[in-house]
Amino acid sequence: MSQDEFHSPGFDLERRRARHTHALVVGPYLNERAKKGQIAPSSRAPQARLVEAAGLARAIDLDLTETLLAPLSKITPATYLGKGKADEIAERVKADEIDLVVMDCALSPGQQRNLEKAFSAKVIDRTGLILEIFGRRARTREGALQVEHAHLAYQKSRLVRSWTHLERQRGGFGFLGGPGETQVETDRRLIQERITRIERELEGVKKTRGLHRKSRQDVPYPVVAIVGYTNAGKSTLFNRLTNAEVLAQDMLFATLDPTLRALKLPHGAKIMLSDTVGFISELPAMLVSAFRATLEEVIEADVILHVRDITHEDTDEQSADVKKILEDIGVDPHDTRKIVEVWNKLDALDAGHRERVLNSAKARRGRARPFVVSAVSGEGLEGLLAGIEERLSIDHARYTIGVAAEDGQGLAWLYANGEVLERTSGEEGETAVTVRVAPDKVERLLRRFPQAFELRALRRGARAAAT
Repeated sequence: MSQDEFHSPGFDLERRRARHTHALVVGPYLNERAKKGQIAPSSRAPQARLVEAAGLARAIDLDLTETLLAPLSKITPATYLGKGKADEIAERVKADEIDLVVMDCALSPGQQRNLEKAFSAKVIDRTGLILEIFGRRARTREGALQVEHAHLAYQKSRLVRSWTHLERQRGGFGFLGGPGETQVETDRRLIQERITRIERELEGVKKTRGLHRKSRQDVPYPVVAIVGYTNAGKSTLFNRLTNAEVLAQDMLFATLDPTLRALKLPHGAKIMLSDTVGFISELPAMLVSAFRATLEEVIEADVILHVRDITHEDTDEQSADVKKILEDIGVDPHDTRKIVEVWNKLDALDAGHRERVLNSAKARRGRARPFVVSAVSGEGLEGLLAGIEERLSIDHARYTIGVAAEDGQGLAWLYANGEVLERTSGEEGETAVTVRVAPDKVERLLRRFPQAFELRALRRGARAAAT
């Protein structure tokens, strides 16, 4: 989907409709006593979870009238909430003329229908809200298809009175109202037919992406993928490093479609930097599945930058959520050789907090030590680039080579095929070059420069002599 389509009259109409939709966000969270019997309960404070849910609602321009915590001692099968709490919310919906109630939980189709009857208002759950946001953010054909596929799978078992996507076939999914209200209720066959067509189109997209990936592998440039919790500053970092103009705003899921740009590291090596969709807690499984083709950039990346918003009060919990999703897609989140942790938004910290963060980072050892940066000011980015370079060159060998003054082609070859770490000129014009090369280029280097000495071998020999 093009930039023009993203700002099409249809989207503008939907935004205007959203701004006139009075919404109530409800946080129906189990209390501490009830959570003890649950598997892996959320470690976040209820108020923090509710704030995030409100942010999700604002991400699609809803007129957020209020938020409401609804502590639960148990989940009621019929309505998720207990009868007393459902009646209390119904009264508030009526008094405040609420049009839409956002439940920050996963509702079954029956629970959703029963709550709509109880509230006399439209109800969506967390999955439906995230799907709507993703529908608004998708800018490419691939992204739109992936979101639509996930949304159709979600809607297939639900009678949603205002579903209009078969007619519009574009970004948002229009739970706020519109034509085509009986189509889902009366003919689910159309949904399945559309799902089948999308799957065929996505298969074609997957093949195209595979060809693009193969062409990159043939170059080859290492791929460095940026991941992180939504709104952690991934796109700002991407833009700062590559001088690109990817949408970077202070809103959830500002980026949905993957973007690739070439980037040169300090010693001349080139990489492909990939900006990806932001992660979030309780990301619907169907979205992880739908975006698997997109997330293949992460799965197959040589290095992954895990960007964290170090200013956020829930930064540790957000980090845990990102690691869980990485695990779900087959990436070991504890692989410090591949994962580089980046603590972002250093510029937003006051002096005291800044010192604590820097000391906390220094306390970590080896490759587990994070890089503390500001994507806005650029502070710390030189160190980050050096860290990326170090990860990518773990298996690379270092050689020192004497290049004759007249061998300009040889010097050019070293710059083109390796990373020149140091270069000094001798009195007779000979140049001593320290170069780092990938394993697959060692044989070519030794053929071109048989006089090359491997520095690692020399160090190993020195250690052996010392013992």
